[in-house]
Amino acid sequence: MSEGIAQRVAAISESATLAVTARAAALRAEGRPVIGFGAGEPDFPTPAHVVEAAQLAAADPRNHRYTPASGLPDLRAAVAEKTARDSGFEVRPENVVITNGGKGAVFATFASLIDPGDEVLLPAPYWVSFPEAAALFGGVVKVIPTSVKEGFRVDVAALEAARTERTKVLVFVSPGNPTGAVYPPDEVAAIGEWAARHGIWILADEIYEHLVYGSSVFSSIAVVAPEAAARCVITNGVAKTYAMTGWRVGWLIGPKEVAAAAGRLQSHSVSNVANVSQRAAIAALTGPMDTVDAMREAFDRRRKTMYRMLSEISGLSTMEPQGAFYAFPSVAGLLGRRIGDRVVTSSLDLASALLEEIEIAVVPGEAFGAPDHVRLSFALGDDDLVEGLNRWREAVS
Repeated sequence: MSEGIAQRVAAISESATLAVTARAAALRAEGRPVIGFGAGEPDFPTPAHVVEAAQLAAADPRNHRYTPASGLPDLRAAVAEKTARDSGFEVRPENVVITNGGKGAVFATFASLIDPGDEVLLPAPYWVSFPEAAALFGGVVKVIPTSVKEGFRVDVAALEAARTERTKVLVFVSPGNPTGAVYPPDEVAAIGEWAARHGIWILADEIYEHLVYGSSVFSSIAVVAPEAAARCVITNGVAKTYAMTGWRVGWLIGPKEVAAAAGRLQSHSVSNVANVSQRAAIAALTGPMDTVDAMREAFDRRRKTMYRMLSEISGLSTMEPQGAFYAFPSVAGLLGRRIGDRVVTSSLDLASALLEEIEIAVVPGEAFGAPDHVRLSFALGDDDLVEGLNRWREAVS
């Protein structure tokens, strides 16, 4: 009998975003004043009414037992109501499966849809976990590069050029991580119509739906392209909107057969998401939105500051973020230059130099399928944001 780790798991790369965050935390523990631009999570506390609901739930014996694998009925109903309210997509609770965070929703979707050899179209830059999750279930990932010239948005012509008879799923994300790009409604509709015409499933990640700025608007592909809704699985969660990354509550919304399959999968894997977290999520989805609005205002302010300061750093080229809480500048103009005592030759090298030499943490673009870029989160305090970018500017001036 052979020994060692299974190949499908051994092939999985560590999450670059979590690795950067962990390295920054380790340096801080050594007493170094590291400023972290790596984490993809709000720096605000979870709203007080949500925490209070969790405290009450923890004392209730009903939450000390197993509950349905697809989620508490009250939470599935709350997700259905919230989806209709926020995006205009009408769904029933049986179309909803509560998952262990947004990642759990992505993994359950791929597990339910992909057979070995099925192709997954993945526009790049992409969130680091998409290709790993698709490959784990035997999917063949076909990366479709985009650039700042297109606003980091894929178009129908590029999708059609990549399509084959094996194409099964398109991953569609707006607002985007890591780019902050937001697709206009007409482009969303065109992509949905194309996918429906060719019988292609869509995994639509809507986790940043509430974080859009300026004149940009969020559009749900299942709404603006209703012909695509029957083959659309939406993934979402409370993490980004309500500052609840650690509570681990996400969901998928899909046709009944997909939701049923995902529920069966969870019944044999995670059993159910922690009940106290599910009760907290109900409070988040049904409660006031004032704290959400305040967070979005703060992110918008920081977005403007980051865009302005990045634009002033020699060697960088930056698109103004339209959504989420990330900027994704090109660092090609810095390659071959010196940072501290090091000459950097790649964005991986640059990220390492920025961390070790001037004590700021960014995520290299290689992790997102876009070498020569780095991702910076503006979900950090205003003072730290300014101090960190000043360090970078002074290091290359």
